[in-house]
Amino acid sequence: MNTTYVVLLTCFIAVLAQSALALKEDDCEVCVKTVRRFSDSLDDATKKDYKQIETAFKKFCKTQKNKEHRFCYYLGGLEESATGILNELSKPLSWSMPAEKVCEKLKKKDAQICDLRYEKQIDLNNVDLKKLKVRDLKKILNDWDETCEGCLEKSDFIKRIEELKPQYSRNEL
Repeated sequence: MNTTYVVLLTCFIAVLAQSALALKEDDCEVCVKTVRRFSDSLDDATKKDYKQIETAFKKFCKTQKNKEHRFCYYLGGLEESATGILNELSKPLSWSMPAEKVCEKLKKKDAQICDLRYEKQIDLNNVDLKKLKVRDLKKILNDWDETCEGCLEKSDFIKRIEELKPQYSRNEL
């Protein structure tokens, strides 16, 4: 009875740890959305053959722009791609692996795949700056071509944005 309890507890902890470590869509948004969109575009026959998936992905990549185009470049889906890890996408898709898991595997091969992020449009009139990440605060200043000399803490960036806000935000009635 005691060993059964220990085994069950160990399994429970392992499941919790795995779910905590699992990749979330926000962690790798361009990859997850692009893989999902690509996978949804495949017919059933193509989904079963990884070679056909690779061919379809190269064709798919020819029409992509911006972040999706960069994602294709990293995977080897473009003619000008320097390297290729296309089989890390095509084989898991042929096994019907979900997009999140595919991107988790891709991240292990090339971490910059998950560094791709969509640009967020921030409504400065309605956003709570304290809830934004420092990366987003820096982006606001960068979009304004402003700097934050000596800013080390999040509160420093918020203070600088609040100083400049009247100059850049337009309150139209």
